[in-house]
Amino acid sequence: MIPRRIVLSLVAGLASTLLLGACGSSNDAGTDNAASVTPAASDPAITTPVASPPSASAGAGSGDGTTTTAVTAKAMNGLGDVVTDNNGKTLYRFDEDEPSPSKWTCKGACTMTWIPVIAEDSVQTSGVDKSLLGTVHRNGQPQLTLAGWPLYRYVGDTAAGEANGQGKDGEWYAITPSGQKSATTG
Repeated sequence: MIPRRIVLSLVAGLASTLLLGACGSSNDAGTDNAASVTPAASDPAITTPVASPPSASAGAGSGDGTTTTAVTAKAMNGLGDVVTDNNGKTLYRFDEDEPSPSKWTCKGACTMTWIPVIAEDSVQTSGVDKSLLGTVHRNGQPQLTLAGWPLYRYVGDTAAGEANGQGKDGEWYAITPSGQKSATTG
């Protein structure tokens, strides 16, 4: 009876491991990330540029169960105008990503340091041209893009106004309201 329990426990453990692995798998080939800031109506993988409903408040629910993401142009000492999120944290672009069509390359352990900006519902802007905003599919979620560049937050920025990720590894830069990388260092 005891050997049978051991075998059943091992089989159950193996099945659980396989199920959890399937749930947590990602698209390492990057084929789930094809999208464009200017969408083609016939391609269901491409999302439309994000709209900013005027009634939604930045960084909060609008009362109807939606979540609003805010992107704001902000002058930062040593960087010039860069884009920040709801909490005033600097947003970044990665030189290895591609803007046209939008394609993300930061995956796996990279996303523990560089957190993709997911636009759950609506996006509100201040000082950023709405026509430059869009999304790219990232494992079933819409990652916000600016001028085609997927946007990220840096885990090393712990307070509003910090840009500790600027120039990191010569590939990560604060993004300007036009989608360019900030060329100055802070």
